[in-house]
Amino acid sequence: MTIQITHTRREGTLVDGTSRGDGSAEILKLREYGRTLRQPFRWSRNLDTWYLPHSRDHAAYTPNLELLVQRLRDAGFDVTLTVDNADRRSFTEAEQDREDRAEARADRFGGYADNAARNSQAARKSAHAISERFEFGQPILVGHHSEPRARRDRDRMDSAMRTSISEGDRAQHWADRQKAAASYEQFRTDPGRTLRRLEKLRADLRAVEKWQRGESAKGYSRNPADPELTIRHEELTEEIAHWEQVIKDAEAQGVKVWSKADFKRGDFVRYRGTWYEVLRVNPKSVTIPHIFNGTGRTVVRAADDGYDGWTSTAPYDDVSGRKSAAEMQPAAAPAPVAEPQVQAQPSPPIGEPVHTSAPAAEADQQEDTALVLIVSKNSPRRRKRALWAMTRREAQAVCSDPRTSGRSYMLTWTQQPGTEGADWEWVPDNGSLDQVLEDLDITPRREWTAARQAPAAAA
Repeated sequence: MTIQITHTRREGTLVDGTSRGDGSAEILKLREYGRTLRQPFRWSRNLDTWYLPHSRDHAAYTPNLELLVQRLRDAGFDVTLTVDNADRRSFTEAEQDREDRAEARADRFGGYADNAARNSQAARKSAHAISERFEFGQPILVGHHSEPRARRDRDRMDSAMRTSISEGDRAQHWADRQKAAASYEQFRTDPGRTLRRLEKLRADLRAVEKWQRGESAKGYSRNPADPELTIRHEELTEEIAHWEQVIKDAEAQGVKVWSKADFKRGDFVRYRGTWYEVLRVNPKSVTIPHIFNGTGRTVVRAADDGYDGWTSTAPYDDVSGRKSAAEMQPAAAPAPVAEPQVQAQPSPPIGEPVHTSAPAAEADQQEDTALVLIVSKNSPRRRKRALWAMTRREAQAVCSDPRTSGRSYMLTWTQQPGTEGADWEWVPDNGSLDQVLEDLDITPRREWTAARQAPAAAA
């Protein structure tokens, strides 16, 4: 039987004509194919054929396929190779197919998660039912006729609990996979990410146009008559048009796409949770004081430079707000309110101890203030790292939210962090938890006033 190797942009690289046990699988499973030279072929039960992952919507890497043909022929197979790079699908069609498959994955993974959760619950109930025999603390009676059964019950309980834990972990795994698959479309169409993707695609299109004119691009030249350049030009044009439409749809829904026309020198830009004064307006970004100046501050002005003129750039696709210099001026201080007259109290007799305390409101405010810290196992530091200051109740709500912890970090809070600079320091807030703060209706501060220490007791 002849083995047919075919490649089209529409279907990718497929291998037909093999049979179980004929020796072709060992050659196809070698991790030496694809553009990375590390991809093996895989068997697809849906297609009932071998396929090369990530080969769809791409041109064939002919030297790699010729190497596969030679290996199969050396093993005694009759092989044919057919390559048609012109047969392709439109980018919109390909993107819709990717979204449909992501939705199907989400449904499938959701079913896996539900099954694992049911298995975990059933195993837990089984272990609990067995344990009811020992709910009053009945020990295993060594030598008694009940000893074998008691030991079997103990082993069954142990096995059921282990199964429950294992299935619970599987349920969480598939639930995470379902969440990732369900958010595929939102991830792909995120405005900031889409704008960065467009910049890269436009650069690739300019390079292709230079090659078609016989010029050098990206450090090398290509044959202007290569038909692959024409196909690649069509693909890039379609993809750019698709993502430009995504940006237009986002703007129609109220998403602001920032550009050079929105800023002038002296304005303030919100970049990663901090307001910076604009020093210069560039085609693709604004120049701001170095982001190190933003540690522990919500507003950084040009006069606040503490790093000898160092600057940073804030790309427009990562900007989240703008204010004019007038809008950033501090509000006028309110007129002082006359304090009510308080009747003087007579002084205590000489010799009696005088009991003094801070006003109740001030004490409550100081005791109610907490500092939220971030702890990461991958960033060992000698000082604690602080993100925000807020009330103790708000700090408890933030730190108990499951979205504020991950595999390698977590948030915690304290009311006695020590001395700023010696025991702890402010670290930049990258804005990744802004949604959590918004959902909890919390407005944190980036300044800390240490609580007043109680006077030492008299000896």
